[in-house]
Amino acid sequence: MVSISQIAECLSSTLSPNTNIRIAAELKLAEYLVSPDAGLALSQLVLSQQTEISLRIPYLNFISNQHSATIILRKYVTERWSPVFPTFRGSAPPVEIKSQIRLAVFHGLSDPDRKIRTLCAHVLSSMAHCDWPDEYPELLKSLIGLLSSNSPESVHGAMQVFTEFIKSDLTEDQILPVLRELLPVLLAILGSPEAHTAPTRARTVSVFRQCITALFMVKDQHPQAVKEAIASVLPVWLEAFKVLLNMDPQQDVANTGNWDGLTVRTQIFKTLDTVHTSFPRALTPYLRDFLTSSLNHLQALYPTFNHYYLSSIDSIPRSSEDESIELPQLICPITDFVAAVTRGGKAKDWFETENLTNLILAVFNFVQMTNEDEDTWTTNANAFVAQEEDETLTYSIRVAGFDLLGCLVDRTPAQTVTQFQSTIQHVVQSSQQSRDSGNNDWWRPLEAALAAIGSQAEAIMDCIEDEQDSGRAKPIDIEHLLSDVIPSLLGLSEFPFLQGRGFVFASQYTKLLPLQLSGRYLDAAVQVIEATEAGIPVKISAVKAIHNFCQGGDDSALTPFVVRITKDLGPFLMMTSDDTLSLVLETLSVVLEVEQGKWLTVELADTLVLAVLDIWHKNNKDPIFLSILTDILESLASSSVPGLYETVVKQALPALNNALGSATTQESWIASSAIELVSSLVKGSPDGGLGDGFFALIAPNLFKCLGEAEDRDILQNGIACLTLVIRKDCNQLISWRDAEGRSGLDYVLKLVAKLLENQDESGGLVIGDLIIHLLRRAGEAVLPVLPQLLQAMVARMMTAKTATFLQSLIIPFAFLVNHQRDTVLSLLETTTVQNRSGLDVLIQTWCENAETFQGFWPARISTMGLSQLFAAERPSLQNLMVKGDIIVKPETKNVIMTRSRTKTTPHEFTSIPFPVKALKILLRDVHSGGEAATFAAQGDTYDVDSDDGDEDWTEEEKANQGFKEDEFAFLSEMIGPKGMAFDNDDVLDESDDEDLKNDPISQMDMQAHLVSFFRECAARNTGNFAAVVEQLSAEEMVVIRQAVKGQ
Repeated sequence: MVSISQIAECLSSTLSPNTNIRIAAELKLAEYLVSPDAGLALSQLVLSQQTEISLRIPYLNFISNQHSATIILRKYVTERWSPVFPTFRGSAPPVEIKSQIRLAVFHGLSDPDRKIRTLCAHVLSSMAHCDWPDEYPELLKSLIGLLSSNSPESVHGAMQVFTEFIKSDLTEDQILPVLRELLPVLLAILGSPEAHTAPTRARTVSVFRQCITALFMVKDQHPQAVKEAIASVLPVWLEAFKVLLNMDPQQDVANTGNWDGLTVRTQIFKTLDTVHTSFPRALTPYLRDFLTSSLNHLQALYPTFNHYYLSSIDSIPRSSEDESIELPQLICPITDFVAAVTRGGKAKDWFETENLTNLILAVFNFVQMTNEDEDTWTTNANAFVAQEEDETLTYSIRVAGFDLLGCLVDRTPAQTVTQFQSTIQHVVQSSQQSRDSGNNDWWRPLEAALAAIGSQAEAIMDCIEDEQDSGRAKPIDIEHLLSDVIPSLLGLSEFPFLQGRGFVFASQYTKLLPLQLSGRYLDAAVQVIEATEAGIPVKISAVKAIHNFCQGGDDSALTPFVVRITKDLGPFLMMTSDDTLSLVLETLSVVLEVEQGKWLTVELADTLVLAVLDIWHKNNKDPIFLSILTDILESLASSSVPGLYETVVKQALPALNNALGSATTQESWIASSAIELVSSLVKGSPDGGLGDGFFALIAPNLFKCLGEAEDRDILQNGIACLTLVIRKDCNQLISWRDAEGRSGLDYVLKLVAKLLENQDESGGLVIGDLIIHLLRRAGEAVLPVLPQLLQAMVARMMTAKTATFLQSLIIPFAFLVNHQRDTVLSLLETTTVQNRSGLDVLIQTWCENAETFQGFWPARISTMGLSQLFAAERPSLQNLMVKGDIIVKPETKNVIMTRSRTKTTPHEFTSIPFPVKALKILLRDVHSGGEAATFAAQGDTYDVDSDDGDEDWTEEEKANQGFKEDEFAFLSEMIGPKGMAFDNDDVLDESDDEDLKNDPISQMDMQAHLVSFFRECAARNTGNFAAVVEQLSAEEMVVIRQAVKGQ
């Protein structure tokens, strides 16, 4: 039995500066923790008022490799309390000991010392996770009792438990009863600033927000109860929020020792955002009030932001608790909330007044660079690059502000951009006045304004074009900025961030730059890169500007500079890392695309390949770097400069082949990335082929690697690489032989067999692409092994589960049916798989998946194949029964079939002859290429009650699903049937490669072909066409008769 004194002595020794004593004590403590009495002794020590606080807290702390200080009592709970915890090590205490420990820890929630309360709250939350409600049913009642007490300490401790508890431990059935008891108590605490601290009151709002999230999660299971709860609870809380936000926020930051009061406001705005997302209809009546409060907060708090963050006149006050309280923690949620409302499209009249002007001005103020930003970005290139990226993971006021501006431009483009113009004019003038008066921070507002307008460059240029096309004046004069404002900034080396912003801003509006001015900007940017005295911010900005210029500029303006730029970027490749290296590589990649690299020299390409390989060796686990490096290698290889492709291959291929041969199975990423880089060389190869010896060099190591590999990425990349080789230079693969005389084709088929046997179907479409191109390119060479290949594919169909993998197996058959129909059908009729004919397996699988095929060419080859099968008139097909239409039952009619309902009441289908099913599928294809009419749904249409707030839509929006008529028409045109107009030959799926895009099937008029096919079948009564038509639905018969008659 472990006594309190033993535990106390041991814990004291763990604080000894003597290493031997400390280690011995820690080992002894680990022995003690096996005993159930140790947990009880620890809990009693924590609450011992006679123990000095400096000892009571260390009793709870345990130094580990992962945390500087965790709670030793919590460690005991997670390791010894219950098998529920994944870290459980056995020796759970008996029920009576558990009860005593829980009671002691619960009392700790009311301890006079805040740190003890916080630690006890963490421990009790862990216990509750596994004990409540079965072993600890009184917990909720006891916690609510603490909240209802008049003790600020008790309320503080209980609130910290609830913060964790509501988030993770309430089930769907427990949420509503708990909230009925809990929410009124929380509201009373929130409304008692004289009794409770601001952080405690803020936690009530945080718990309320978690309650809202919980209600949203169960609204489908308990729709009526949630509706009643929202109707009764939300208005009371929203009214309370309104009162609190109407109080001047300056009172929380002016003349106070801390900024604790901001915590309440922060949690309120976070909660408003959650309510707006979850139950927007309930928030709609309050939106104007909360938007006004948001703007008032931004305006009232800007002087404080300027004082502490821009000018850094004073240091930021500390909070009364351990967690820091910063002004950005409030500004970001305010900005996020306004952005969410803007996206939602409500409160239109609020945005149509001077509120829009003031809101934009407030955002421009808050997105200024802080002193901390300046210090960090001056010395940390990667941090500076990261904050400029569109997909930055570093969240800040600047990122939130740009997001809000983007929402405003999307919502009211012309009005917002017009306000940008007036704001930037004001900023330019006031910045000049501030500079003239000797203010060293004069550049900050101008840099922020240019960054803000630059962040919306694409949308602003679209807006300018739309306004001018409509005969209206330009809402903003970007040209004036580019010609009269920005040039004067490019030489301000003493203000590097503003200087750099000038370069980036000009590059963001490249499309509006006259050719001559574009050349001057580009020349200035190159000079900055070459200047030895230029600092990190301006050099990176110049690289970013060059990236943008090359991406959106005219080749004729860029060509005089590209060789110089490429040479200047070379040293950056060797001295940068992470985000900065990524930017330099992306810039190099777009530079190489200028005039398709016709300006390259063999010597320059040789140097670049060496640099690419060096970067790859150092970063071969990084997928972002790899994607850019493959683009660079492909661009180099695809240059038409004589001898350049051969130089790139000679330099790169041996190194990649060596890496492929030496990579171990534990270093799968090396082999995988090497294969990707080889693929980039193949992609860039000329039309004449890969060049002598290309495939012979890599084949042994490539096939050895793929034969041994189990790694999914290696196999997928290997398949993709072989597919490219087949497309580019199939003869090299067919003619290659290993030392034992086996051909490249033998190895490919062996690899396909391996992948078909693999139960991992994530490879999906790549296997089908390989087989398709093998059939298209290898021709006669495949015939000897074709029966074996097709049988393996049919057998795999019976166990395949994913749609993409099934497509990989079906589409090759569609291709073969379209070219060698009778040969393939005869082969399938004589093939047996698990007592079923191969033809039966294929047709059943094909019919069930035909309408889910991805890609333009696969969908078309499937349509062509089905029409060939219909026209075959083979008895084996005409007598084959397949799955037909869904059977609509009374109990499922007009009911949304969720997954759980489908399990209890599974769908049933009719059984129909294959010719009927084939005709149905073909009809849907011809129908989707026709006019707007669609098949009516079975049964009446109906509305599902929702909380999306669409009751505020105008009649025009209701008629067009929330859009204006012209917006809806545009969207319909863009989407079209199956995601695009059926015969839009210019808009092919990105996954369709060039070979398939140029295939006659991709170029043909499918609509006309199908109509002609139906007419020919009707005229000749192909496959007893008239009788098959009689088995169609009434709607389908109308469509086919119209097609046959030409109406």
